[in-house]
Amino acid sequence: MPQLHAQTVSLSRYLIEEQRAGRIDAELRQLIAVVARACTSIAIAVGKGALGGVLGDAGTGNVQGEAQKKLDVLSNDILLEANAWGGHLAACASEEMDHSQPIPDAYPRGGFLLLFDPLDGSSNIDVNVSVGTIFSVLRCPEGVTRPGDEHFLQAGRQQVAAGYCIYGPSTMLVLSTGHGTHAFTLDREQGVFVLTQRGMCIPGQTREFAINVSNRRHWEPAMQAYVDDLMAGSEGPRGKDFNMRWIASMVADVHRILTRGGIFIYPWDNKDPGKAGKLRLMYEASPMGMLVEQAGGAASTGREAILELQPQHLHQRVPVFLGSRQEVEEAVAYHHRHDLSMPRRA
Repeated sequence: MPQLHAQTVSLSRYLIEEQRAGRIDAELRQLIAVVARACTSIAIAVGKGALGGVLGDAGTGNVQGEAQKKLDVLSNDILLEANAWGGHLAACASEEMDHSQPIPDAYPRGGFLLLFDPLDGSSNIDVNVSVGTIFSVLRCPEGVTRPGDEHFLQAGRQQVAAGYCIYGPSTMLVLSTGHGTHAFTLDREQGVFVLTQRGMCIPGQTREFAINVSNRRHWEPAMQAYVDDLMAGSEGPRGKDFNMRWIASMVADVHRILTRGGIFIYPWDNKDPGKAGKLRLMYEASPMGMLVEQAGGAASTGREAILELQPQHLHQRVPVFLGSRQEVEEAVAYHHRHDLSMPRRA
C-alpha cells in the first residue's frame, strides 16, 4: 500500500493542530472526524451506483413532500448511526426528518447540535451527476439536557463549523471552523481525507453566474432586470460578457464557485407564493453561507445577509445569492433599487 508523503496533512492532523492552536476543542474535533467518516461511507455507496442497488426512488416522501431517493434514506441513516454513540452531540436534525432527534438516553450526550442535508442534489443521482452532503454545527444552549426543534433556531453567525462533502470524480470535504475555508480530498487507497487546498479564496469579481433561467417568468422584476443585464453582455449596462453554468446540484455549483469564482442564485419566485424560496436556511443556505464568507465571498437573500437571519422554524426556506463578493453586492443593489421604486404601503 502506498505511503502518504511526510508533509501530507490529513484531516485528523489538521484538526489536532487546530485544537492545539485553541481554535476548536476536542469534542468538536471528534464530531467533525465522525461526520467525515460517515461521508466516506456515503461516498462508497454513491460510487457503487447501480451495482449497489441504491438508485431510484425509495417510495417515500420527506417533510417537504418531495420524493425520496434510496440514497437519501441510506445517507440519512448513515449520518444518524455514526453520530449516535460518540458522546459529542446533544441532538441532530436532518432535511429528511420532520423534527430534530435527541441522542438516545442509552448513549452519552455532548454539547453540540448537528444539522445536515444527507444527499443534496439527489435528483441527479440516476444520471451520475455530482451530489453531496452538507452539514452545520451549532452549540447546544447551556443548561438544555434534551434539545427540541426550538434549540436549533440559531442565526448562521452562531455556527461553530460548517462543511460539505462532494461525491464527484474525486470525493472532497470542504470545511470551515471559522478560520478560513479548506478543502480535503479523499485518498481512497488510504481511506483518509488529505488537505489539498488551505485557505480557499473566491475572486471578488466574476463573469460566471449559475441560475435556472427557465424560471424567469416567475421572478420579481428586480431579478429579471439583473439577469437580463448579465445576458446583454458587453453591449449591455454591465459592459462585459458573462457565461452561465447550472448543474442543479447546490454542492456542485457552490464547489465550482469556491474553486474559481462566480455567483450562485436561487431567488424567490411566485410559482408558490407561500414559499420564500427553494433552499432551506438551516441545512443549505447557512452552512454554505459560512463557507463562502470564510473564503472571502458574500451570501445574501437578495436583501439581507443570510448569516444574520434568525430562523423561524426548522425547515424554513429562503432565497439564496452567494459567491463573488462584488457580484453578490451588485445583485443586492438591483433588489434595493426595485424596493425603493415601489410605492409605499399605507
